[in-house]
Amino acid sequence: MEVGGRVSWVKYAPLLSLLAVLLAVWFRSPQNEVLDDRLDRVLSSLLRAERKVGINDVVRPRVAVGFGGCVDLIVDGVSLLNKIGLSPTNQPLHHDYIENTEQLAQSFAYFFAPGAAAERFIYNDTLFSELVEASRDLPGNRWSVGGNAPVMAGRMATEGCDVLLGGSFSTDFADVLSQHITVTGNTVDEPDIHLILEYPSGANWGHYTSRRANRYIVHSDDHNPYLASMEEFAKELEDFTPDLLVVGGLQMMDNFPFQPGERGALLSRLADLLSSSSPQIGVHFEMASFVEESIMEDLLHYVIPHADSMGMNEQELPNLLSLLKGSTITVLSDPNPRVATVLDQMREVYRILNKRNKDASDTNGTTAEGKSLTRLHVHTLAFQAMIVTRGSKWKNTMSATAKASLTANRHVCGSNDIDPSKARLIMDDSFSVSRQEGSQRIPLQETRPVSCWYEEDYEICVAPVLVCTDVYQTAGGGDNVSAAGLVLQI
Repeated sequence: MEVGGRVSWVKYAPLLSLLAVLLAVWFRSPQNEVLDDRLDRVLSSLLRAERKVGINDVVRPRVAVGFGGCVDLIVDGVSLLNKIGLSPTNQPLHHDYIENTEQLAQSFAYFFAPGAAAERFIYNDTLFSELVEASRDLPGNRWSVGGNAPVMAGRMATEGCDVLLGGSFSTDFADVLSQHITVTGNTVDEPDIHLILEYPSGANWGHYTSRRANRYIVHSDDHNPYLASMEEFAKELEDFTPDLLVVGGLQMMDNFPFQPGERGALLSRLADLLSSSSPQIGVHFEMASFVEESIMEDLLHYVIPHADSMGMNEQELPNLLSLLKGSTITVLSDPNPRVATVLDQMREVYRILNKRNKDASDTNGTTAEGKSLTRLHVHTLAFQAMIVTRGSKWKNTMSATAKASLTANRHVCGSNDIDPSKARLIMDDSFSVSRQEGSQRIPLQETRPVSCWYEEDYEICVAPVLVCTDVYQTAGGGDNVSAAGLVLQI
């Protein structure tokens, strides 16, 4: 009987397994169908909002973008560190720059676990060369056009703009750019390589596990910090007559070993270029990963006063706000902040920068040389948020916020077609407009997912992101998202 029982059990085991699977599908399918239907409705609504505004194909918007560019070598970060034999450290630490493998391990671990983006300069040329050589034959590696300016230029050209790009590129580099991009600047024999250490959500490095997909970038760039294309770029601007001037890539100056006074002189020349542009031309400054306090102070003096639009992520926003309030730089912030937290921070940045501009004007007794901040775009993993001054030059805020949201998925998934089965919503079903007690809560409406409302002298729009679950690339995400949002507003 005992043997027969076992035989009987074995005989019916496949049937029982199938029954278990069918029961699991039966009980789970209604919930999954609801989630799938919800994603479909949100996606179709975002696409409808994006399509409300089209690009003029006859007279394409003209955008000038500076500065710099590089070649990105994209690898799996954990695989690279394992290949070079770099063991996980027991002491994750922040370093402003990297000089040896111990600091590299500590710095990578510091940002890897929370899943926060970071970019660091490597002072040690030998170490950087070894990392590049190890990456060249790493399975799955990819080469890509890199640098804030070329990436934003590429997105804007794709979305229907004619672009003037300022940077020092090799001939091969320029050849792969869109036909709608005109390059101005010096030609270099070999472009600088930036090493992008990507990692997915849930990746493991020793006892560390990443909370979200992101990247850790290292470089030893000795061309881009000098803004070598700025003079040629300035000459071409007058004839190009742009509708928008975009400045990015200035993080290349962060912790770079300039001679005393050299960086200030370069940024002073940039300030002259920005202040001499027509007041009718919008100026957008794209923030990045800055850790050196002195360069942030230089940016507040030379660059930010001349920008009426700014873009940044959830790390760069509190970093800037902390400095504006007289504190120190915040190296690492919550990589998944709540909507209310971000909106409060945005309001403070908007208020403080515009007060600084007004105070400068009152002190001089004349109109300030700088511009009021009239547009602020913050891109996070879960949502997009914009503040736009009422009556300013920036238009179509709702559609622009939707487009930014959709572009986040398109870039990270590496496909223009958004597949809801490879996406999820991580934004809350409703959000408070502020952390202040008694603040209004706004529900996420699937048929109208972009929420917009007015406060004081500005409009706020918030849109959920269909977060890609099949990550192709996170590097360049902010540049693509910011550029796509700008296209519909000029």
